[in-house]
Amino acid sequence: MRQARILFRDEEAGILTQLDDGSFTFRYHDTWYSDPSRPAISLTLPKDRQEYHSNNLFPFFFHMLPEGSNKQMVCQKHRLDQDDAFGLLLTVAQIDPIGAVRVIQIKAS
Repeated sequence: MRQARILFRDEEAGILTQLDDGSFTFRYHDTWYSDPSRPAISLTLPKDRQEYHSNNLFPFFFHMLPEGSNKQMVCQKHRLDQDDAFGLLLTVAQIDPIGAVRVIQIKAS
């Protein structure tokens, strides 16, 4: 299992988890979910549900990934499998994301 903190404008909105079977969950934190002044992080992950499940990486996060030669270069530099979308997301969306959302890996204890 791998996890990441999801920050919206540098405030933690929730947790993205890749389960051992390869599926994913995204869960808004209780405080974020219950505060009407806090927005959804994406139109595809609205705050009408607190937890989401998917067999694949959610499209919102998948579209944060580089493509083509940029993807190849990042994967080669960081020794990532090109099919490891979550690993790639953890690498590229931590420091230089597109938009207001950052993805910060939670290190296993």
